[in-house]
Amino acid sequence: MLESTVWRQYHDENNFRELLSPLCNIDVIDMIEDEKDLYNVIKAKLTKKELKLLAMDLASLGDEALKEAFSYDDDALQKAKFKLYKKLKQDKFRLSLKASALDYEE
Repeated sequence: MLESTVWRQYHDENNFRELLSPLCNIDVIDMIEDEKDLYNVIKAKLTKKELKLLAMDLASLGDEALKEAFSYDDDALQKAKFKLYKKLKQDKFRLSLKASALDYEE
């Protein structure tokens, strides 16, 4: 299903729902049920670089691997992480992950 995604390059399972839930302050049960739809929403809301950074960071690869993958120095990595995690907590992003968001699109 989602075997060839950026997420699966760094994770063995499609467990992004459980990992994103605490970061976005949303209960898992309130999120879009279909994993493919949920991943598509996440992919649409984040840039490719942000999605890759999120997948790598949640896989606990460590800052050195992240700096190497993105050619960042310490300061740039911290700024990128701050911007990403700030975006995850914004209402605009959080509301798009909720199951009710699909009802409005249909």
